[in-house]
Amino acid sequence: MWTRTAPLSALTIALALSWNAAAETLTLRQAAETALSLNPDLAASKARIDQAEAGLRQAEAARLPRVTLSLNATRTNDALAAIGLKLGQERLRQTDFAESKLNNPKAINNLNTRVEVLAPIYSGGQIAARQDEARAWARAAREGDEAARQQLLAEVLKAYQSVHLARAYIQVAEQARVAASEFLRVSENLHKQGMAVRGDVLSARVNLDDARLRVAEAWRMEANALDQLKVLLGRDLGDDLDVGAEALPRLPAAEERELRALARERHPALKALRGQHDAAQSVLRAARGAKKPRFNVMARHDWNDQGIGLDAASYTVAGMLSWTAFDGGLDNAAIDRAQAARLEQAAKLRHAENGIGFQVNEAHRRALEAEHRQHVRELAVAETEEAQRLTKRRYENGVTTLVDLLSAQAQLDKSRADLAQARFERAVSRGEVLQAAGMLTLDQL
Repeated sequence: MWTRTAPLSALTIALALSWNAAAETLTLRQAAETALSLNPDLAASKARIDQAEAGLRQAEAARLPRVTLSLNATRTNDALAAIGLKLGQERLRQTDFAESKLNNPKAINNLNTRVEVLAPIYSGGQIAARQDEARAWARAAREGDEAARQQLLAEVLKAYQSVHLARAYIQVAEQARVAASEFLRVSENLHKQGMAVRGDVLSARVNLDDARLRVAEAWRMEANALDQLKVLLGRDLGDDLDVGAEALPRLPAAEERELRALARERHPALKALRGQHDAAQSVLRAARGAKKPRFNVMARHDWNDQGIGLDAASYTVAGMLSWTAFDGGLDNAAIDRAQAARLEQAAKLRHAENGIGFQVNEAHRRALEAEHRQHVRELAVAETEEAQRLTKRRYENGVTTLVDLLSAQAQLDKSRADLAQARFERAVSRGEVLQAAGMLTLDQL
């Protein structure tokens, strides 16, 4: 049974190796750089920064004078409007005051050309508060983008290492398949010699089928891992892509207390929340400013004529002081709402600070555990390899059963798979420590 299918499996492996050789190979650093430049989630984050910075420019522009140019055409025979427009055109004559003309004026055309400047002088602090709010949102957007970048780097690291994990599983599965094929050969020989029952041969064949299935599952894992990496990199799923050598980020030398302090100070997600809290505080200031007086100045220059022209010039300069005496509680409600929003942001910030500290502790402890686990798994593989070798020799000599041999092989397969998982967790957990502390950058990869 095995001799007929062995060439097919070998051909499959050879084709896979030739595909990998032709594919574009990226190191972890190159994959991370590609993700940072092409990932669509980061494009959305950049758009949020652009929105926040546009809002800041908008808030800063509110302090500048506003210049309005206007051109208004009018035709009317309204008695009051007609005499006013004629006066504005500086064409009013004594004869225009005749009763017949005053009560029944002829229609008059007027073209008003106007330049008006309106400048805010004092807004009760509202303009300054809105500017501070916009600055805080811009700062929060930039820090949020940095947090998204670090999250993306952690996901790229995990996907990159998942490819290596899948390939380690392929290697383990192939070793198990080779061993299963050998068990079947030995069982058939022993059965021919009368030293094994027919059930041993059947069990060996079932074991070989299971081993082949595990090989197929491992190849599927590798394909999925590569697809996940392509998605993170913003690449097409049809691209020929491969990964370079395994990566192992550097674990920070600082203790948990130091890492927590660094995370509290530098973590971009916390800094983004602090920006949102500052923005909420500025909204509260602006709401309170609505209860204060406002003062603006206006300068205007007009030209009135029957057609296009700059005749009959006049100017107006005015100062406007306003103060809302009663608004039915509208401003007070706005203040209460802004105060509640600020308290909400403050609570979110405190919760996030505590959460970051917990994440740092958990990630650091998990990373230290992963270091120890890999060492233990390496010892376990060495021991189970020796145990499987001895059990195989005893089975070939007819001293033990096939059940014992299959059990020893299963334990060896598990030890090898556990070691592959431990290597994966060691690399990923280091990245999680760096991300939890807000320190995951390209240089750390």
